[in-house]
Order: sequence, then structure tokens, then C-alpha cells
Amino acid sequence: MCQVPQTDEEWHKIADGFQERRNFPLCIGAMDGKHISMKKPAKSGSTFFNYKHTFSFQLLAVVDAEYRFTYVDVGCQGRVGDAGVYKNCTLRPECRTRGKWSQHSIGREVAVK
Repeated sequence: MCQVPQTDEEWHKIADGFQERRNFPLCIGAMDGKHISMKKPAKSGSTFFNYKHTFSFQLLAVVDAEYRFTYVDVGCQGRVGDAGVYKNCTLRPECRTRGKWSQHSIGREVAVK
């Protein structure tokens, strides 16, 4: 089961795991995206055409220090870049409303302020 942390304690537990196991302080998740190839949908034009010159949709995932999924978003069109996928996913508003927990990209890591 994939569950986005709901409390400060859960977020701190993830950050503690990155500190202890990976020596990476203040990290609340490792994030990456993946293009999933598919046949061109009928009448889709270039909506799903990506920079790799194939048709795809995107998967965005976040894992904790133990490589357990804490968030997955699937379905964004292949033409959208990583930043656009994150901007439109349901995790971004959650990060923005957590008060002291706000998102800052560090490479592909999501860290706390």
C-alpha cells in the first residue's frame, strides 16, 4: 500500500531514515519520473509524444529511505516534463499546506526547509 505521510511525526520518521541510512539530512523522499511507452491514442495529436520520439504517459513516484513507495502519480501525458508533472500532481498541494514542511528540489530529492 502507498500512503502519503499525514502527520509531522510520519514526515520526521522518513527524514530520520534518510539521515541514518543514507547520511542525507532533511530529506523527506527520493522522487523520479518514468515514461511508460504506449501506442498512439486515436486523435491525440502530439499530446503523448515525448522528447524520446515515442508516445508515452508518465509515472511519478516518491520513496522513503527503505525504497518503500510513499506516493505514486500515473497518467500525465508524455509531452509534459518532470517539473510539469510535479506541478500538476496531488502531492504538491499537500507539501505546500504542511506549514514548516515545504518542497525544495535538490537534484531529484525532496527536502525540508
